[in-house]
Amino acid sequence: MAGLAAAFGSGAMTNSFVELESANCILVIGSNTTVAHPIASMRLIRAKENGAKLMVADPRKTQIAQLANLHVSQNLGTDVALLNGMMHVIYKNGWHNQTFIEERTENFPAFEQIIEQFPPERAADITGVAVEDITKMAEWYSRSKASAIVYVLGITQHSTGTDNVKSLANLAMLCGHIGRPSTGVNPIRGQNNVQGACDMAALPNVFPGYQYITVPENVKKFEAAWKTKLSATPGLTMIEQIQAIKEGKVKGLVVFGANPVVSYSDANYVQSAMESAEFVMVMDIFPTSSTALAHVVLPAASFAETEGTFSNSERRVQRVRQAIPPIPGKTNWEVIQELSTRMDYPMKYQSAEEIFDEMAGLTPSYGGMSYDRLNEKGLCWPCPTPEHPGTQYLHKGQFTRGRGQFQAIDYRPPAEAPDNEYPFWLTTGTIFTHYLTGTMTRRCATLHHENPEVFIEIHPDDARKLQIESGEEIKTSSRRGEIMTKTLITDRVNPGVVFIPMHFMENAANRLTHSALDPTTKTPEYKVCAVNLKKVA
Repeated sequence: MAGLAAAFGSGAMTNSFVELESANCILVIGSNTTVAHPIASMRLIRAKENGAKLMVADPRKTQIAQLANLHVSQNLGTDVALLNGMMHVIYKNGWHNQTFIEERTENFPAFEQIIEQFPPERAADITGVAVEDITKMAEWYSRSKASAIVYVLGITQHSTGTDNVKSLANLAMLCGHIGRPSTGVNPIRGQNNVQGACDMAALPNVFPGYQYITVPENVKKFEAAWKTKLSATPGLTMIEQIQAIKEGKVKGLVVFGANPVVSYSDANYVQSAMESAEFVMVMDIFPTSSTALAHVVLPAASFAETEGTFSNSERRVQRVRQAIPPIPGKTNWEVIQELSTRMDYPMKYQSAEEIFDEMAGLTPSYGGMSYDRLNEKGLCWPCPTPEHPGTQYLHKGQFTRGRGQFQAIDYRPPAEAPDNEYPFWLTTGTIFTHYLTGTMTRRCATLHHENPEVFIEIHPDDARKLQIESGEEIKTSSRRGEIMTKTLITDRVNPGVVFIPMHFMENAANRLTHSALDPTTKTPEYKVCAVNLKKVA
């Protein structure tokens, strides 16, 4: 995975948003784009208007799926089988880019052995997608001059999320749709500065700029800059932290701008852990389910009260300018600096620009950036020197690691499947009116009016079998918890599958979801679990 991460960036888009409009074919997989990323979705729609083939792979019939030239509704958790089936067809028909494979990649024989095992008939049996549709997807993607892949959390929020991403990388390399304009593997980040947070080491195993803490030279570099001794042992991911609290290994938790009681998988377990912690501090702009469990709550500053930078999905670092003084009296960095100082690591920064200059000095991909250079449209990293114009797309000529490494990825089923006790598949996601845990959007009267309460999408066939009417209240339960929901009878979901949006804290969908983790990223399986539905008397 380290090699692949080096080759394809650290969760960032390999190409830019504007390039999507000029693609000849776009595969959207695991992305409810018009809902979660409405501005980015306009690029996809323009591409289709320009003649591109727009393909969507999604278990639900979302709006972007309805707009597509081809929508396939794969069974939950079968993305690897679908992609391997496509790649089998591409290779058997000679639609692959042999020159690119020979000159730019390695480990192809091991990869070839795996895709040999996924003829379209087997892929169709696993995924529920017709053989002719798998073949059509393979032909459109491989034979277009410039094909791009767009994915989001529907790919990563699985116990096989790393396998899913590696398979997308395999597909791009197999066809040579990488390292050129309007191609690439393009994850659109779920929030406006997730990319910037990751760039600046809001991860347990890296320093800023994805410099691994297990490399002694990196440790020495940051020890010299920060004038303190640093550990070379990776820390805990967010879910591992919750588990460590329950095990008594972690005593305190600081939550900044997050609402884990609603947003983390198996939310009942998360709540129990936070209640058992010796100390919980939450810093946010509004009260949340998580602030209700905190021993200390500190007010945060919003984007409008902030100076600094945001980095978006296309790796563009942009200035953020303060519109009003911070209502709490301090900006977020000032609060964190004061906390650090009181905990015996003094910080003495005088401005956000001073912090950014230190970031740029320690982060090679930011090395050529300054506030002056970011003033207009920002810059896309890597931008290593003051003369560098920034990088529109990655991997031109060669990959970061040299050669791109094919990965032999076999299909693994989800961690939990329906049975007699819990006979339905559940998947979760977002709806157009609300954002994440609803901390802000559910305070908006207009948006609240559109979707005031949680609902469950259920197929008409299933509703008839259960004698459920639209709008009727039912109990949805899993092995981890239960919630009450209103029913919405719709063919957006397939028979045997139900969908619940994640935004409603009083009946949080994540009280049902599975805590099985991807072995590499430790991301929980938000998108697949088994549930039971019962009418309420």
